[in-house]
Amino acid sequence: MKFVNKYRIVLYMIFIFVFVFILINSMDHIISNYQKSINLDSEISHKWKIRSIDTMKYSRDLARLKLGDDSFDMVIDQQMAEIEDAGANYVAIGTPYDEEFLPLLKRWVDSARKHNLKVWFRGNFSGWEGWFEYDPIDMETHKSLTREFITKNADLFVDGDIFTSCPECENGVNTDWHTAEGLEAHRNFLIEEHEVAVEEFENVDKNVESGYYSMNGDLARALMDRFTTKALGGYVVIDHYVESPDKLASDIEEIAEKSGGKVILGEFGVPIPDIHGKMTEEEQDEWLKEALSKISQISDLVGLNYWVGTGGSTALWTDDGRPKEAVKTLRNFYRFLGLKVLNKNS
Repeated sequence: MKFVNKYRIVLYMIFIFVFVFILINSMDHIISNYQKSINLDSEISHKWKIRSIDTMKYSRDLARLKLGDDSFDMVIDQQMAEIEDAGANYVAIGTPYDEEFLPLLKRWVDSARKHNLKVWFRGNFSGWEGWFEYDPIDMETHKSLTREFITKNADLFVDGDIFTSCPECENGVNTDWHTAEGLEAHRNFLIEEHEVAVEEFENVDKNVESGYYSMNGDLARALMDRFTTKALGGYVVIDHYVESPDKLASDIEEIAEKSGGKVILGEFGVPIPDIHGKMTEEEQDEWLKEALSKISQISDLVGLNYWVGTGGSTALWTDDGRPKEAVKTLRNFYRFLGLKVLNKNS
């Protein structure tokens, strides 16, 4: 009887081994076919460390309107669930850093945590650009506010987050970078601002990436020399909307070469009516598919933030939450795996 039981156990173990072997090979076959269906080769050589989707049209533009609206939490949670499902590992939140908006910012951040998303803080102090009728602030005031914000709100951050104190900083009401003197002043301000943030995150013992000062492509070409790029952490972040995928790819390569740094797309998306005209959902999807295929081959591109998830002409989801065709394409690239892939047809 004992011999029979041992025989059964051996047969059972053999059956388990064969079943697992068949399952693994079947999964490899399924994945291979899936990659072929979206024109992706299985050869992978690097990751996009940031795979983000932006919420600015809701997290910033509606900040005052929704500040006391508890029902807005359902909208926040819906957007976070959609962004998580799309394969993102970061969500960009644009809620201002002023004390007035802090309760709403915490609601956005809490929802991100529930959906396993790191946060890329892409807000600002409202006075820098004059949001919500705030009085203008200067560079010294901005640095002081940045230091104070990090110190007072250390519990808002977790290791791995990104904090940009001044995205598209060139849009400040008191900023002009078009002269040599103005460009140098802006360069010094960004470096000093970055140093403030680095110091304060060390003081509060949080491993948060600071800097990532997104800027338009023209400013990046003028400002981000090798010295400045190194001083700002080695990254050039561009908010970049161009007419074609070829132009997007060539601009990334040009800026990486000139700056000596790694490039991150702080914003990109289609369609912008003044640049791309109107697009159907199918045309939006085709543009995005071609662009992602091309830029995924650029080793110096290490992150991207699609602008935006919901709201505006470039949205991936309609206001009622219906996904557009482009969601599937972005998911394919973000889940597979935010990685460099080779498009067989390129």
